[in-house]
Amino acid sequence: MTTSPWTPDSGPHQAPAAQRRGTSGWLIAAVVTAIVVVLVCAVVAVTVFVLRLRDGAATGSGPADTTASTAAGGTCRWLPVEAASNVNVKDVGTPPQTVPTNGVQQLTMTTNRGVITIQVDTGKAPCAAASITHLAGRRFFDGTSCHRLVTEGIQVLQCGDPSGTGMGGPAYRFAEENLPDVTDPALAYPAGTLAMAKTSEPHTTGSQFFIVYGPTPIASEYTVLGTVTAGLDVVTAIGKGGAVDPTGNTATDGAPKSPVTITTLTVTPAAG
Repeated sequence: MTTSPWTPDSGPHQAPAAQRRGTSGWLIAAVVTAIVVVLVCAVVAVTVFVLRLRDGAATGSGPADTTASTAAGGTCRWLPVEAASNVNVKDVGTPPQTVPTNGVQQLTMTTNRGVITIQVDTGKAPCAAASITHLAGRRFFDGTSCHRLVTEGIQVLQCGDPSGTGMGGPAYRFAEENLPDVTDPALAYPAGTLAMAKTSEPHTTGSQFFIVYGPTPIASEYTVLGTVTAGLDVVTAIGKGGAVDPTGNTATDGAPKSPVTITTLTVTPAAG
């Protein structure tokens, strides 16, 4: 990061005249520069931290297709992800293009730590609901791990990657939908929300999802799929157990210290 208003040449040099003033001038300039650097770096650190929630969804090697759309007239567009470009892709086909656009569903996630049930807002997120219903029907999530736990800044448990690497997903992606209509990031994803993870690019939602168990101030960029109706205490207990980095040391963003495995994940047909 360049903070100096001038750049020295490759040989002997002299600072501009304005910089050859008294010690007090230098001191003030140094203090102001230091404050600016700290503030800028702090903003960058927060931005990177928030954007990291998007990491890991399988998206293929090309740019996002901006013509992707959500369920217009009950039709979803599933954009292909080439397995050759990501060895962590698991191809189980694609959901039907015509999907239900009303009602609710119940998602039941049975884990080694307890059972979590979620009411899926089919009418509000029809493509995401159709996707997770399709994947659950193919036993896509069964026997997989929840690979990421964040305990500070945001509080989420992230699952849905069969490879357990944070880089996997199905052989398709789709556009985001049902984004929170709020201006305050602190209100966008309250505890109990189940939302779909994505990368920093649009139209890159896949199979990975996260369950919010505490304050999570992030931008309204992730599809809200539903709300936990039972078992939030299970997720909270996992959060309290903490996370570890790849070396096994305590971390605020890593894998759950006590491994979390999804035994089965099922979704009922749309009703209502």
